[in-house]
Amino acid sequence: MLMDALRRSVLFRLASVALALLLLASLAVAIDGLQDNLHPADLAVVLGNKVNPDGNPSEMLQARLDRTVELYREGYFRLILVSGGHGKEGYDEPVVMRHSLEKAGIPPSAIFEDNGGLTTWDTAQNTARFLREHHLQSVLIISQYFHLPRCRMAFAKAGITSYYWSHARFWTIRDFYSLAREVFGLADYAIR
Repeated sequence: MLMDALRRSVLFRLASVALALLLLASLAVAIDGLQDNLHPADLAVVLGNKVNPDGNPSEMLQARLDRTVELYREGYFRLILVSGGHGKEGYDEPVVMRHSLEKAGIPPSAIFEDNGGLTTWDTAQNTARFLREHHLQSVLIISQYFHLPRCRMAFAKAGITSYYWSHARFWTIRDFYSLAREVFGLADYAIR
């Protein structure tokens, strides 16, 4: 009985320490991701997200696209790479993203699609290849604040040395889950 109580106490303390570390790491991800690093770049890379069953961008994806339009109009870049995959809703994220950007007045000739961006890692690798093929040097990454630290790590590991970032202006209660998930995602990318 005493041993069971001791084990439960040790397990509770270990779980408390693990939770505290996760919360601190999540806070660090949030603080880091909210700090935009805006500079002119050759190319903006917009990471995909869910497309609604009606074929329109989700609120989160639309916020990324709205931020892209805003920064394009401010002259931060002249070319845009929209990256994503084919979602379970039946839509190609890059196609939906392209249409949204075109509706907002971005010239079709300025938008390129990466349909192989199924993961952040894939997007980084595909962006590195795109930069080489088009003789471009710098990238401005656009995603949610909690996603940006992992994006930057993936882009650096893909060999991209000149990158900047900006977060979409959209928040939801689901961000708490996303922050915790990103802590584990960063750990995974760190050992790749």
